[in-house]
Amino acid sequence: MTATALAPLAVLNEVFGYAAFRGQQQDIIQHVSAGGDALVLMPTGGGKSLCYQVPAIVRHRREQGVAIVVSPLIALMHDQVGALEEAGVHAAFLNSTLTLDDTQKIEREMMSGRLVLLYAAPERITTPRMLAQLDSLHERGLLSLFAIDEAHCVSQWGHDFREDYLSLNVLHERWPDVPRIALTATADDLTRADIITRLQLQTARVFISSFDRPNIRYSIVEKDDARKQLLRFIRDEHEGDAGIVYCQSRKKVEETAAWLNDEGLAALPYHAGLDADVRKRHQDRFLREDGIVMVATIAFGMGIDKPDVRFVAHLDLPKNIESYYQETGRAGRDGAPADAWMAYGLADVVNQRRMIDESPAEEEFKRGQRSKLDALLALAEAHDCRRVRLLAYFGEESSPCGNCDNCLNPPATWDATEASRKALSCIYRFHQNRGQRFGAGHLIDVLRGKVTDKVSQYGHEQLSTFGIGADLSETQWRGVLRQLIALGHLRTEGEYNTLELTASAREVLKGEVALLLRVPSEAPKTSRSGRTGRVTKAGGGREKPAPIALDDDGQRRYAALKAWRAEVAREHNLPAYVVFHDATLAEMARDQPSSLDELGGISGVGAKKLEAYGREILRVLGEAA
Repeated sequence: MTATALAPLAVLNEVFGYAAFRGQQQDIIQHVSAGGDALVLMPTGGGKSLCYQVPAIVRHRREQGVAIVVSPLIALMHDQVGALEEAGVHAAFLNSTLTLDDTQKIEREMMSGRLVLLYAAPERITTPRMLAQLDSLHERGLLSLFAIDEAHCVSQWGHDFREDYLSLNVLHERWPDVPRIALTATADDLTRADIITRLQLQTARVFISSFDRPNIRYSIVEKDDARKQLLRFIRDEHEGDAGIVYCQSRKKVEETAAWLNDEGLAALPYHAGLDADVRKRHQDRFLREDGIVMVATIAFGMGIDKPDVRFVAHLDLPKNIESYYQETGRAGRDGAPADAWMAYGLADVVNQRRMIDESPAEEEFKRGQRSKLDALLALAEAHDCRRVRLLAYFGEESSPCGNCDNCLNPPATWDATEASRKALSCIYRFHQNRGQRFGAGHLIDVLRGKVTDKVSQYGHEQLSTFGIGADLSETQWRGVLRQLIALGHLRTEGEYNTLELTASAREVLKGEVALLLRVPSEAPKTSRSGRTGRVTKAGGGREKPAPIALDDDGQRRYAALKAWRAEVAREHNLPAYVVFHDATLAEMARDQPSSLDELGGISGVGAKKLEAYGREILRVLGEAA
């Protein structure tokens, strides 16, 4: 085989149909292809998979054998293997979905060295049987590299710790000469250090790409009937689009999905409590059909490669910025405009604080989790650029983006310093009155001078603080309390989330701390449909636009190519985007290649796909002309 055929750029062009690497891909791929270890931090949609797939192909062509890919999810294995086989790369997975005969067949392919990549979960890779097989491959020089995907799972500080990942230190201890590449989309400094220590990557090169996803618009609204706010957001901005809605509990997932269906949206629930067959059926529909809204707990999403998710919405506050970034990053993998939308309220702050406090974890771990939550709360409460704050968390400097809610519609603010002193003073007087403790609802009633049965029962209309906050609405007071809890001047205690002053409350009471809060407002009701140029079909649904500008004839060719792609995807039992991405079809529709050579110049058309589909594509384009 020629030196050119072994070059990473030649593999990228021949196999995947791309003319050039993006960002740090080339440096990473050359380093790993040459046998170096690497830790790669790259945002979702940045092309992490190519960083180990191309070296695996290069090293296999050098007769260096099989690359082992550690992957935590069955669905991800299926899609990655399907996409590689479509591109002409011999790949397989080992997981619980296989029969004994299928497993033995794949093991024979692996042991022969004919496989280029093998995907498996960490718990399978560290079984005695697999370790013995890998020993045999290594002895014969047929173990080319290890790729550890979703590497943040190895860290207790990460947002998705998985105990099975801890055993992966065996890869370095047992086969120290086999190169390893660990990859993740999200890891702060603490998590990065933990990954390096636990996977013994102290001598690995660390590649950190920009965490910026400029196509994602970040918006956070204060909760005021969150369901209706969500429905308005979807109808105004994303009618007919694929999206994910995250909820904290299984019950809320079920109820929200049912409610969205009642409102005329195609929504499916997904959580760990559902039967495995139901989860698989729902995930397959989300991947293969247009316009499905998946309502899910965080059990859904890791490794989802669907490129055209147009929005990710949160109805509950995530645990930390890493979780938020990872989950929102599932939108807009194709680079087209997408939204990260979240509704956030006082109860979210209280619940997250309580879950940390009641956790059986060590106090050091709890302190770390509180610090991470504080950073997320600061992002939610911010009245300056969301993206600047988000990137700063990962150590990246930036300037205002012009594409988040705060940049597009700068919020009005008000000085809540005096209001904060009133709230803390009222709580102090509760404590003075026989150590009484109450929650936010009762406190707000007293501050606003509202005589309720509970107020009368405790004689709180006699307090000097009764009615001193009548000039503020309940929504404003909830914003004040939310900020005081977020800043650590208040905490909640016990089953009833009663409010307690912290040591720092004294500084606020003395007027030494100023609080500037957002004026509550609804997100602007502007639609992106005009910008994206959707075409309404005669049947009343919406035809998704091409990702690049096309004239009417181009739109017709694009529609014909999508119809053809759908047939191929059904025949091969694959999501449509595995056959070709929308961007590749749109480029075909625009450029109208009339020969196989011209078609081979389209980005995303590799040699195997050109051979398999080239003449059919030219036929479709000719008939649609």
